[in-house]
Amino acid sequence: MKIYTKTGDKGTTALFGGTRVAKHHLRIESYGTVDELNSYIGLIRDKNNTKNIQKTLLKIQGDLFILGAMLATPPEKETLKNGKKRLNIDTITDGSIQFLEDEIDAMNADLPQMTHFILPGGHETVSFCHIARCVCRRAERLSVALHEEEAIDLAILSYLNRLSDYLFVLARKLTKNLKVTEVKWTPEKR
Repeated sequence: MKIYTKTGDKGTTALFGGTRVAKHHLRIESYGTVDELNSYIGLIRDKNNTKNIQKTLLKIQGDLFILGAMLATPPEKETLKNGKKRLNIDTITDGSIQFLEDEIDAMNADLPQMTHFILPGGHETVSFCHIARCVCRRAERLSVALHEEEAIDLAILSYLNRLSDYLFVLARKLTKNLKVTEVKWTPEKR
């Protein structure tokens, strides 16, 4: 497979199914941001984490490839007139979302209750979790905007929403595992 095709040299790219759109199209921005998020999660996975966290992050990375493929498929290319799937791609399911919720609940069970907002930072790995969380929120916002223009599977929105929650709780869990101080934000009196 050749890496360069030269088909995008004039500022367009192909979606699944062959439809060509501008590289700044909202659909491209959405799945491009999911790709950026996946790269940050890979960075977090490469840090010295427990085997369980590494395994969970690897599953999330696989789910993000599926989610990206869903975003790269325009609605008119998803199914044939007879209702059969045109493209044979997996989809994000309720089970994918439940997996994130279960992981959040398991980590939260081991953490002190939150009483304040928390400032990002304290350790490089924790900071990467917060960056990934912010990129995830951007991917969610872009996907919501795309959904307002043309319908996308609502599981995409739910998954991204839950994933940002997971990344926040993972940051807290890693703060505890790494024995660094969680800095609570308290507004200054003016």
